[in-house]
Amino acid sequence: MAENQNNMSQGDFEEMLDLEKARLSEIKEKKLTKTDRWLNYLGFPLGIIIFALIFFMPTPDGLMVSGQIVLACFALALTWWLTEPLPTHVTSMVLICLLIVLGGWDEKNVLGVLGLDVIWLNIGAFILCSVLVVSGVAKRVAMILILKYGKGAMSAVFAFFLVQLVLAPLIPATAARTVMTLPLMLLVAAIFGSTGGNPNNFGRFLLLHNLHGISIFSSAFITGSTCNIIAAGLIFVMSGERIFYTDWMFGALPVAILMMLASWWIGGKLIFRMSEKESKPQVSGGKEALKKELDKMGPWTFTEKKAGVIFIVVILLWVTDRWHMPVLGFEISLIVTALIGAAIALWPKAGIINWNKADVPWHLLIFSAGAYAGGLALNATDAARWIVSMGFDRLDLVGRQPNFWVVYTIIVAFMAYAGYFFTSKTMRTLIFIPFVVILAQELGYNPVWLALPGAFTLCWVIGLPFNAKPNLILYATGQFSVMDNFYYGFVVKTIGIILLVIFGMTWFRILGITPPFGF
Repeated sequence: MAENQNNMSQGDFEEMLDLEKARLSEIKEKKLTKTDRWLNYLGFPLGIIIFALIFFMPTPDGLMVSGQIVLACFALALTWWLTEPLPTHVTSMVLICLLIVLGGWDEKNVLGVLGLDVIWLNIGAFILCSVLVVSGVAKRVAMILILKYGKGAMSAVFAFFLVQLVLAPLIPATAARTVMTLPLMLLVAAIFGSTGGNPNNFGRFLLLHNLHGISIFSSAFITGSTCNIIAAGLIFVMSGERIFYTDWMFGALPVAILMMLASWWIGGKLIFRMSEKESKPQVSGGKEALKKELDKMGPWTFTEKKAGVIFIVVILLWVTDRWHMPVLGFEISLIVTALIGAAIALWPKAGIINWNKADVPWHLLIFSAGAYAGGLALNATDAARWIVSMGFDRLDLVGRQPNFWVVYTIIVAFMAYAGYFFTSKTMRTLIFIPFVVILAQELGYNPVWLALPGAFTLCWVIGLPFNAKPNLILYATGQFSVMDNFYYGFVVKTIGIILLVIFGMTWFRILGITPPFGF
């Protein structure tokens, strides 16, 4: 009797597993906590006050008027995105209008953001996710995963920890890994009683921990992201110091694994503490009922096999991207690959779904467009570079000649937290790495000692939904809020910075990444 009271009925369970009814394109009404309401009330006037302070202040030296306008508009939007007095996509629309009307960036460029590759990637990604859901593949694989690892919430989430670690070196594209695993996350969240309309702490923990895994494990390998390759190239060009694959992996991988273990434990035990009910599968009969549900699906259907073939083709194209040119004579990008898979899935009669079944959350794409417009406008008006220059000038590291470890800590912290304000990892790489290399040379240090540990933070884009493609895709599920994303990400980033300082003083010295002992 007690078990029946604590768990949902079999009928409710089957209803929850039907993700076709819980569409990402439909915005769910969330129950607001007292804290959420206060943030809503205070966030609206606070955003306007911050906007006015920046907009009407005397234009500082080195900052263009257009840059000042963009800073004011972006600060307003950032405040509203965090406190959510308006839906995030409405805030993005306000930002787009302000940028154009106030003259921060021209209309053609602002509106053209909706045609960026990131928008098209999201469209293809959500169509592919729809294929896994409609075909039943996601449900089947999720059930198998839970039956094997789902004794409790922590073990279920740890299974995804291992999945993301294995996928990171095989599939460098973070968006690709997100697309592959998102339907599984949603089904597992549903099994533990968390849906977009009624999320619980397990759902928040599962989705955000996966976000951390997708991003942080990318930092462990030089091929994990384009920004890592660019950073290594800049260090070589500007200093002559070559960074090899093993140099990066031996340095960054242990930090990434410890960060993720900390994220797993702190997320499940402290930040998103789960009740006894939330920490177990929410279905009467426990695993036996799950086994029956899986048995009811029978053997793999033709539609499931067809969906599997489409996904295998897409994954093969993603994994083999470096060999496209020498073998095929042309390159098929990540975005085009996703669209190829989507087109095959939507093909009349031969495909799997029609357009009405394609679950594309357009409100998320509008939110994304506004965020990218703000970020690109900061870069186009040189406001982003001005902020970085001001930060380093105020610190006056060269003039003060501080202790190396003080400089080291400031650099890794600055680069890690800067991810909150820049929508592009590539942009941050191109702005920060040259600054750090030049600073190290002026202080008389080997540039690798500062630039490489700083580069290890470039993929830690775990703070806000618009900081990276995976963030936006997972935010569309409604399983977590902007503030959940910010707070959990801030805690894990801070732990990562502490780990980089500890490793810098110990393990990195052995590897030659930081000064030798006795320096």
